[in-house]
Amino acid sequence: MAVKREEELYEPIKQHFEGQGYDVKSEVLSCDLVAVHKDTGAMIIVEMKKTFNLALLLQGVERLRLNGDVFLAVERNRKKSGAHNQRFSDLAELCRMLGIGLMTVTFYKTKAPVLDILCEPGDLPVRGNRVKQRSRLLLEFKERSGDYNTGGSTGRTLMTAYREKALRCAYTIDKLGPCSPRQLVKATGYRRCGDMLRHNYYGWFQRIQRGKYGLLPPGADALKEHGHVIEEWASTFNAEP
Repeated sequence: MAVKREEELYEPIKQHFEGQGYDVKSEVLSCDLVAVHKDTGAMIIVEMKKTFNLALLLQGVERLRLNGDVFLAVERNRKKSGAHNQRFSDLAELCRMLGIGLMTVTFYKTKAPVLDILCEPGDLPVRGNRVKQRSRLLLEFKERSGDYNTGGSTGRTLMTAYREKALRCAYTIDKLGPCSPRQLVKATGYRRCGDMLRHNYYGWFQRIQRGKYGLLPPGADALKEHGHVIEEWASTFNAEP
């Protein structure tokens, strides 16, 4: 059940902190909710919005200047068109990186709202460095011979390192005629030519006979369109079969 106003989030959150021994008050010097523990005096600031957005995140960062324990609170909408489509795991990781807590409130028609703490203020990021992905990123960068794409492009064919290798294979077959994977490995320096030909991801190659592959019209068209990509490599091409 979607809420109509963010004020509806207040009561469930207030009850949650009161149950943990806090005194809770709303709209204290522009803070949506302030909770102070009755015994320890520890203070928590909560900023609320119906959905997670940049304005809420900036509010949370601003509140960090007042207090180290800051929560952001949003509704978790159970409808397909609602806020459940937000990437809460990613949002929680973002909040961890900033030292901010994140909670969601789910509303139901026939039972009490459910509050979930996705991360606490000061929690460390849980994903850490992605070493394998970093290695793949660096390898892709190194294996591209140049910068043939435009950053931010959508709906366009991207020139990847794999496509460059496929162009080299296509060029070799175009010059030598049907080739074996071994010939292509020797000519292109790409050790996995056999896999590329068998998978034929771009639809450029055709098995002519056992161990021999030819070039299909789409492959020839790709050479005409992207010949500039392998121009430097082609200038050193050895035409010996």
